[in-house]
Amino acid sequence: MPSAELKLKAVAVAGFAAGVGTLVVWLGVPLLAGTQAAARGFAGLERRRVDAVTGRPLPPHHYRTAGGAGLARLARSLLDPQSWRDLLHAVLAFPLRVVGFAIAVTWSVGGLGEALYLFWEWALPRGEGNQTLLDLAFDVPSRLADIAFHTAVGVVLLLTLRPVLRGLALAQTGARARAARQ
Repeated sequence: MPSAELKLKAVAVAGFAAGVGTLVVWLGVPLLAGTQAAARGFAGLERRRVDAVTGRPLPPHHYRTAGGAGLARLARSLLDPQSWRDLLHAVLAFPLRVVGFAIAVTWSVGGLGEALYLFWEWALPRGEGNQTLLDLAFDVPSRLADIAFHTAVGVVLLLTLRPVLRGLALAQTGARARAARQ
């Protein structure tokens, strides 16, 4: 579900920013360690998603175990390069996820709304000089043509919804797969 994934990425971005910002007063060490732990969990979910979408397993990954106790253990956990790669991916992939989510929601809801235009277009305000999209674009003032146009646009959006969502998923998983192979 894209909205849950966006929330997870927002945690990574906010945790990283708060951790780096408070590193001077040592509060940043546990914040960054917690954010790295969350990024590990997100990376595990993402690896499973990439495997499911592409059908190919990603190369193995290895995490270092931090020894010690307390603040020293947290500080040592910050030295794990794989955790930093996971966190960096979460932060850098965030804009791609936001754009993908926006396109997916707009395409889905727009398609449904346009396909059902017949049932709600009556509620649009009509008056002197109000023109429809079809009237403005093609100089066709017919109400029936306006309804047919919007319904056709909705049907096209709904028919292309699956390939668009598949393409968005491949674009997002492709970014993770490329990052994992490097």
